[in-house]
Order: sequence, then structure tokens, then C-alpha cells
Amino acid sequence: MTDAKIVNAMTIDIEDYFHAQALSSRISPEQWDSLPCRVEANTERALQMFSDAKVEATFFVLGWVAQRYPDLIRRIVDQGHELASHGWSHTRVDRQDPETFRADIRKSKATLEQIGGVEIRGYRAATFSIGARTPWAFDVLAEEGYGYSSSVYPVRHDYYGMPEAPRFTFNPGGRQDFTEHPMTTVRLAGQTLPCSGGGYFRLLPYWVSRWALRRVNRLDGQACIFYFHPWEIDAGQPRVEGLPLKSRIRHYTNLSSMEARIRRLLEDFSWDRMDRLVFDGAG
Repeated sequence: MTDAKIVNAMTIDIEDYFHAQALSSRISPEQWDSLPCRVEANTERALQMFSDAKVEATFFVLGWVAQRYPDLIRRIVDQGHELASHGWSHTRVDRQDPETFRADIRKSKATLEQIGGVEIRGYRAATFSIGARTPWAFDVLAEEGYGYSSSVYPVRHDYYGMPEAPRFTFNPGGRQDFTEHPMTTVRLAGQTLPCSGGGYFRLLPYWVSRWALRRVNRLDGQACIFYFHPWEIDAGQPRVEGLPLKSRIRHYTNLSSMEARIRRLLEDFSWDRMDRLVFDGAG
């Protein structure tokens, strides 16, 4: 049964399996062009899932992907989804200086707008890497014409996290022309826990995620933001040898069941594009 009281944001980060942080110890950016790409076919599967559920979503797309698959970008737009930026090369924000970051997001925005024929207003940082050390990133994004970000995860994690950040929408530095929409968390026993999708959604039983999202909708009265990657519905992707155990668990666990779980999630909640929740006040 759909919980239709609040409309949530369905998002997907368009990158290939070899862009994932968990594989970065074994795959360098210099290798990307020599590896078999699977992002186009996997994104088509995601588009079909959304079409079947009659859901329009937000696609945070790497410029690297858009440049190589322009027809895919046009299909995303033609099917009614929001096109947004995931940066150009999946480089963490906290590994860039402000001007390098500016060049990255400017190139991505211009490329996506040229190919998709729509204005790009949304941004999501690679690996949720805007945090306490990079508050300048919000100013750069606003100066480059972005209207919102969904890049902060207010939890503690070895890859990312800004636990001191607000759990819900805020105006960074008091700016009135730009908003940050943190990834969804749930409060339990005095702890702030992640419940936005991705690896947690694959690793935990489905009912745990459903319970957490419903708790945020009903107890906090807030829309949730959910995300996944195209490679997470691809159990047949190449296996990278020599990964640490933690990376193998994070990347490969339950890939074969992910699509069915997402289809169930699409039916159990109400979903829409990020920009409609941000700018139109849906939910």
C-alpha cells in the first residue's frame, strides 16, 4: 500500500561501476576508458523501472557519462525526469581546491545543458563529499548558477559525513538563493542513522528501510530523499580482484535482489523529482 501523505524524492546517481568509491583502490581514472562500460544498459533498466511505476525521478549525471552517451541523456529528459549534475569526473570535493571545483561543476553543467536542452539546477557531490572542511563549495555552486545541492550526509562514516549538519533542508551560510537538501536520516535511541538508500538499502532487510522512511514521513513530517546507482542493479558486472573485504561487501552484496527491492519501494511510497520538491513545494 502506498503511503501517499508525503511525496518523496527519488534520485539516481548516473555513474558506472568503475567510478564507485569502493573500487578506487584498484581502479584509477586513467583506466576508465579501457574498461567495459555498462552504465547505458543499466540506466535503461532504471528508466524502465520508473516507467512501469509511473514515477519521474532526478538523475544526477556525471559529465564523463553524458559526453559518451548523449542519446541516453536525451532519453532521460524526454521521459520527464529531472537532469542534474554529479560533477564531471567523480572527484571528491574535499580533494579539490575551490577553482578546480568551479571548473569541474561548470564543465558538467554546460555539457548537460547542451546535450539535454534543459537548465541544470541541481547538484550532488561525489561520495557526499561536501562537509565541514568544504563550506566554500556551496558559494561556488550558487555562483555557477546551481539552485540546490543534495550532497551532505549528516552521519559519521569513514568515506563521508557531516554529523553536525541539519537533518533537513537548510540555507548554507544563510544564503537565500541556494538550499542544501541532506540525505535522509532517522533518529533512533538518540542516534542519527542513515536511511537514504545505496549500500544500506542493499545490506539491510527491506522492512528496515521501509520502516525508517515511513518514520521520517510520519514522525518528522518530512519528505525523504532516496538514491541508488545503475551499477547496483547489475549483478553481472565485472568483479574487481584484490579489493579489501569491506569494499567487496559494500559493493557486491545483494546486487541480484536490488531491482526487486526498488520496484517494491516505488510502489510503497509516493515519489517525484527533486526539483519539484525544492522549487514547487510538493510534499
